Amino acid sequence: MSSLSKLALDLLAKGPHKYEKTSRRVRSIFDNTWIFDTTQATHVWEHPYYPQFYIPAQAIKPGLMSKNDAVDPEGSAFLATLQGPRRSTDRVLVFEKGVLAGLVRFEFSAMETWFEEDQPIYQHPKDPYKRIEILPSSRKITVKVNDLTVAESTLNMFLFETMLRTRFYMPKTAVNWEYTSESDTTTFCPYKGKAEYYNLNVNGKEIKDAIWWYRYPTIESAPIAGMVCFYNEKVDVFIDGVKEEK
Repeated sequence: MSSLSKLALDLLAKGPHKYEKTSRRVRSIFDNTWIFDTTQATHVWEHPYYPQFYIPAQAIKPGLMSKNDAVDPEGSAFLATLQGPRRSTDRVLVFEKGVLAGLVRFEFSAMETWFEEDQPIYQHPKDPYKRIEILPSSRKITVKVNDLTVAESTLNMFLFETMLRTRFYMPKTAVNWEYTSESDTTTFCPYKGKAEYYNLNVNGKEIKDAIWWYRYPTIESAPIAGMVCFYNEKVDVFIDGVKEEK
């Protein structure tokens, strides 16, 4: 059984964790083609952590989507294919019965770009019940690896994100760069944007992707542009001399 079929059966049997309509304008591009443009999308929490956008079937540009096999004998949901001018994806679910009837789920990563109003979305839709707050702090942040200080700053930005641990951003000038090397890793966050990484190299030991930063963060996270953050879980972080738990 495919992962999409299993997801559909779980949602049909148990229902989503939560769902609610949103008035946000939601659009997406696949294979250089606008697939839908709607203000009638639904936030669907398939699990407690963050939602996905489910799109009304009537909002999808005609002729681009075709239904395949049903996931159950009752025909409550179907696998489907989205066909662009040059390529296709079968990471699509169409619901025809139950609380999600009339909605289509496109795999977020299968689409080229998603937009909330005119803002691109990264990784997954933002949870409307979570927020980011970034505050300047002059508390002294010291970062150590095996008792060796690799960064220290009193010109910091503390990033508070709902249900997640606080992250401490500091200027690049606070880092002892002789202990670092560039990483090829990049990740995306819907609240902050595209992150780039550095490794730490201390006493012959490499700590992969121990530092990240946002060259061009989203508007809401603009205060951390160009600043670096160390993974609390990979290094020893002290705030005013008090060691943080990993």
